[in-house]
Amino acid sequence: MPQSCATLFALVDDVERYPEFLPWCASTAVLERDARTTRARIDVDYHGLKSHVTTRNAKEAPHRMTLELEEGPFERFSGEWTFKPLGDEGCRVEFALEYQAEGGAVAALLEGVFGYIASTIVDRFVERAAEVSGGGP
Repeated sequence: MPQSCATLFALVDDVERYPEFLPWCASTAVLERDARTTRARIDVDYHGLKSHVTTRNAKEAPHRMTLELEEGPFERFSGEWTFKPLGDEGCRVEFALEYQAEGGAVAALLEGVFGYIASTIVDRFVERAAEVSGGGP
């Protein structure tokens, strides 16, 4: 991406703005934020299937952010954003998410929803970065 790692890292950490550009994000609440940690709750509403996830995000600005589940319908949930500088060309952004929903019928639905979220989230952030930097969608 043509933006700096610091700019893109700040975009990912700006949880309050997620409902503006993530169509499945109904609302957010930042529970704690300092230079090394952001704790936040994200309320998901995808075609009427509602859930939430609270994570503690360990930050190593502007290079890495790791997500650890605090609350949500998962047995396992972890993620990582990495931001690698590309000299004057910008930054390479990678996102990895691993999760397993708790058992039951709702688990299969949730895994499908989070599969969709995981497969589209980077594209949504790319679009948002272009918008906020004046490049348009």
